[in-house]
Amino acid sequence: MVGNNSTLQGKLISIYHDFAIGEHSGVTITAKRVGSLFYWRKQQKHVRAYMRECHICQKNKSENVKTPGLLQPLPIPQAPFVDISMDFVEGLPNSKGRNVILVVVDRFSKYAHFIALSHPYTAAFVADAFMHNIYKLHGLPASIVSDRDPCF
Repeated sequence: MVGNNSTLQGKLISIYHDFAIGEHSGVTITAKRVGSLFYWRKQQKHVRAYMRECHICQKNKSENVKTPGLLQPLPIPQAPFVDISMDFVEGLPNSKGRNVILVVVDRFSKYAHFIALSHPYTAAFVADAFMHNIYKLHGLPASIVSDRDPCF
């Protein structure tokens, strides 16, 4: 079938997708079924567009990502500055050439240190700032929790 009659094309796709013959199959199977008897330009594209708008398929679509495990609680810290958490606050306006804040929080006492940094920063620069602002005051922590920033 050659032509640009989108209404007819939509009806053909719906016959091979929605009704008992189609059973809401995927794009590949529906395109093969339609293509076995009919042809028009950009047929695969039309089938894919129809499938994106199918309410039943969208409602019952399965996730393709692995389900994450359950969150595990962190152990309760036993002393100050043994267990800390770190994160960056970015997108701030410039203040004396600094526009990023490294926030280091003690999980035991909730005491926080705020270290101003300038963007772009490297892991070596952050480690140096950590040594000069945290390590010299409190020593090396047993554990550090972060959100796995790309800097690290």
